Amino acid sequence: MINNKIILGISIVAALFATACKTGKLPPSEAAPVEDAYFRNIKTTADTGNIADLEWRQYFSDTTLQNLIAKGIANNYDMQLALKKISASQATLNQAKLLQLPTLSFGVTSQSSTPSKNSLNGISLSSFLGQKHIEDYNAAFNLGWEADIWGKLRLKKDVALAQYLQSFEAQKVIQTQIVASIAEGYYNLLMLDAQLKITQSNLALTDTTLNITQLQWTAGLATNLAVQQATAQKQSVSVLIPQLQQNIALQENALSILIGEMPKNILRNRQLADISIPTSLNAGVPADLVSRRPDVRSQELNLRITNAQIGIAQAEMYPSLTISANGGLNSFKASNWFEMPASLFGNVLGGLTQPLFQRGTLKTNLKLAQNQREQSVLEFRQSVLNAVGEVSDALVQMDHLKDQSKITSEQLATLQSAIHNAQLLFKSGLANYLEVITAQGNALQAELNLASIKRQQLNASVALYRSLGGGWK
Repeated sequence: MINNKIILGISIVAALFATACKTGKLPPSEAAPVEDAYFRNIKTTADTGNIADLEWRQYFSDTTLQNLIAKGIANNYDMQLALKKISASQATLNQAKLLQLPTLSFGVTSQSSTPSKNSLNGISLSSFLGQKHIEDYNAAFNLGWEADIWGKLRLKKDVALAQYLQSFEAQKVIQTQIVASIAEGYYNLLMLDAQLKITQSNLALTDTTLNITQLQWTAGLATNLAVQQATAQKQSVSVLIPQLQQNIALQENALSILIGEMPKNILRNRQLADISIPTSLNAGVPADLVSRRPDVRSQELNLRITNAQIGIAQAEMYPSLTISANGGLNSFKASNWFEMPASLFGNVLGGLTQPLFQRGTLKTNLKLAQNQREQSVLEFRQSVLNAVGEVSDALVQMDHLKDQSKITSEQLATLQSAIHNAQLLFKSGLANYLEVITAQGNALQAELNLASIKRQQLNASVALYRSLGGGWK
């Protein structure tokens, strides 16, 4: 029979402890200092609109790129591992939700003891029962419960919940990286295609120059050195073609692996010239990053975890109230083990345990938890600062690449005009072969640079989208 007076007394003592000392209210999350702009005098639209709010299918309109990203999200092995970790965190969270419930078990035991004949137990057993051994049969339910008077179990559930949410943020981080990496790889592939086409076109141009030089040499109007220089120029352009073809194959392999497939050719139906540079890119304000960037959100959740762990460490230093009970059937003979109600028994035990001397373990655990929280505050602030820096980098790139593109386009137009003039003068004998070769080489480099700059502009727009927290929706 349960002794209600004992349980009531223990509960009163526990209540007194609870009113005397509270585990506390955990310190609030310390927000990272965030400015109102991304600095560097970059003009941004600080309104409610933000490109990070766009789903990746809206931000990337190229259907070929959309298909690649969809495959990457579905098949990438890093993404699949992240989903498995979410499932594991879900299981841990489900278990943590049950921490405040009692434990219940059922056990059946059978015991036979034969004491020494010369022992007190042996003499007593022989004298009173006329037996040399004693048997004991037990079948009982065992119940255990710890009162969560300091909120320790609740805090453990909070930790499990934050870790579960962290696994979602980790999956978002991986998805944003996959989306950005596939987009950058795709744009790089289009740039390599454009550079290959430019090189092949310039190869035909150098071949024409070489033929003219050879005709002039045959007619005695040019030297053998001129033929050799024209040949070397053609060879310099020719060697670029296998290099670009190699880079194209390597980029296709990298994209194939990103989308979880074996290395293969990547089908594409658009050229670099068909892709427009985004012009309206609202970056919002840096404060948005705290709620949009999954890596920053993960650090914020980590701060919640370390807050809770301080509370848990504090609670370990206070008394714990536990109640245990068991009941079932007990008998010294198997024959009457299940006789009712004679074999029924029940026990209730309540205990209040106050740690007194644990060799400094509890205080050390509390100091470590506090130190870990201080580290988490710094890591959270650092993550916000890094996020702001990444956005600022992308904005600076886009701003200055626009100027580079304009200047390079003007340079290319000048050099293409120079090629035309040099060829006319060369045919008329008013310009030498070096002027033609120099004009062609400069124009080729300008065309290659222009394609590279456009790829950099596209990648900068991808970097801005990712750094603002876009890509996981």
